[in-house]
Amino acid sequence: MTTAKKVAYLGPTGTFTEQALRNESDLAEMELVDFPKFTDVLSAVSNDECDLGFVAIENALEGTVNITLDSLAFDHDLYIQREVELEINLNLMALSGTKLEDIEVVLSHPVANAQCRKFLDSHLPNASVRPANSTSEGARRAAEKPTRAALAPRLAAEVHGLKILAEDVADHDNNKTRFVLVGKKVIPEPTGQDKTTIVVTQKKDRPGSLISILQEFSARQINLTHLASRPVKTQAMGNYCFVIDFIHNVKTF
Repeated sequence: MTTAKKVAYLGPTGTFTEQALRNESDLAEMELVDFPKFTDVLSAVSNDECDLGFVAIENALEGTVNITLDSLAFDHDLYIQREVELEINLNLMALSGTKLEDIEVVLSHPVANAQCRKFLDSHLPNASVRPANSTSEGARRAAEKPTRAALAPRLAAEVHGLKILAEDVADHDNNKTRFVLVGKKVIPEPTGQDKTTIVVTQKKDRPGSLISILQEFSARQINLTHLASRPVKTQAMGNYCFVIDFIHNVKTF
């Protein structure tokens, strides 16, 4: 009898991460295990507690989720197996009977808080905006006091017994988040429609070094879709590596 694969994801139940994960029918059939932080998700895969991990890596409004990118680049020997995009609809929610003027604290994941700056400044200028490990965790904490509210998906309101006070409160339309499924030592076979993410470090910082790297892709007519620089944490300030996404399978690069 085979044991069902375990997939680690950011919990508690009701997060956008869980929603995106459950949209993938094959993954939804596996045993889903929630963890309180993205770093815990990745550690669970590295430590063989779970077979796969599912984490957010980029948001259309706020850019790269740095904690995920840095953990994958520097802390874990994991490979991206798949990417999934999810449309994000953030809602302001609180206990039933709570009015906007009653709210003293707004809780959510820092990326979600940042996506709603204009709304918070215009509608809740005196409220304290505080971080939570996830959107659903913010909703859980908001359910503890009538003076608290959360920015979270509709599912989190249902899970934690909250009422939605304002819908779709992100500052811009077309809000999406890109998630990646990661596992150990497995590189998917080429399909002809592949995307690869690599981390490139420099032996020595010199003028034109980034151009030299990018020319290697241009010479092979490989299309780049994303380029980010991240500080190399074991060296002095000013030393960076480059995280590059491109349309190609690394096995045929």
